[in-house]
Amino acid sequence: MTTISYRAEIFREGDLYVSRCPDLDVSSFGDTVEEARDALQEAVEAFLEGCELLGTLDEVLAECGFAMVDGVWSLRRRIVEEVTAAIP
Repeated sequence: MTTISYRAEIFREGDLYVSRCPDLDVSSFGDTVEEARDALQEAVEAFLEGCELLGTLDEVLAECGFAMVDGVWSLRRRIVEEVTAAIP
């Protein structure tokens, strides 16, 4: 069994909480933060299981910015992460 450590974001949108794994482009939602977190976990697991069935899991993870470190697929360490703005 492969362990994959991923980043999750949860934010409020109207009456719901939206959960998102931006690195895998997977999202879900729930009525509470906990429900949104659990729903994202299920969505990520379903996505990864599908990749595994297709035989593309390693390729997809590498293309999404993950690296295998000590038997765990983890996001590559970011040197800089910032919010910026653009004026069209």
